[in-house]
Amino acid sequence: MIDLDYLAFLENILTENRKANFLKVLENRTKHFTVAVEDVYQMHNTSAVMRSCEVFGIQELNVIEQRFGKRIDKEIALGAQKWVDINRFDSVSGCLSDLKSKGYQIIATTPHEKDCMLEDFDITKPSALFFGTEKEGLSKEIMDNADGFLKIPMVGFTESLNISVSAAIIIQSLTNRLRRSDIDWKLTEEEILVKRLLWAKNSIKDVKRIEERYYQDNPR
Repeated sequence: MIDLDYLAFLENILTENRKANFLKVLENRTKHFTVAVEDVYQMHNTSAVMRSCEVFGIQELNVIEQRFGKRIDKEIALGAQKWVDINRFDSVSGCLSDLKSKGYQIIATTPHEKDCMLEDFDITKPSALFFGTEKEGLSKEIMDNADGFLKIPMVGFTESLNISVSAAIIIQSLTNRLRRSDIDWKLTEEEILVKRLLWAKNSIKDVKRIEERYYQDNPR
């Protein structure tokens, strides 16, 4: 349960423009789609995927670190890690289980012939969009557990795109279609309050000291 008095206290420290920007951005955030990246060796690609999630309104990024254990490159993410929720998993099975328990269908992005073309993808169902490694693509475990497959239409000789480019194209296309639809895709009021509190804390220097002072003056 959000402490609304504490939220109001923190937001009072922020500028009116900052608070207005938070509300504007949150109005376009969604968990209807979520993104998952599997064992991406070149971590700058995961950071770039995170930036695409942030820019196009995807609130959660799921990172499977089963093999390489890489960390987000903050320079390439350019601060996006402050605004996108990152769920980390040390196994494919753990990630799949978590996402399925939240009601997501598992969608593998691959260049196979049987895949659904991007423009034909059914956006009505909550979907977890999986992107694989640069060299090997998605693992057999994910492919075997996928509820569907998604393909970007291409007309050149090249058969695949860099993961960060693929993610940007797919996320932009699907979120644009989502916002034009009558699907209930927005964050709930409670989710928005949670993000307002977290983003306020992320925006204030020495917030731990301020928090301690607040609860000293306002014991629960």
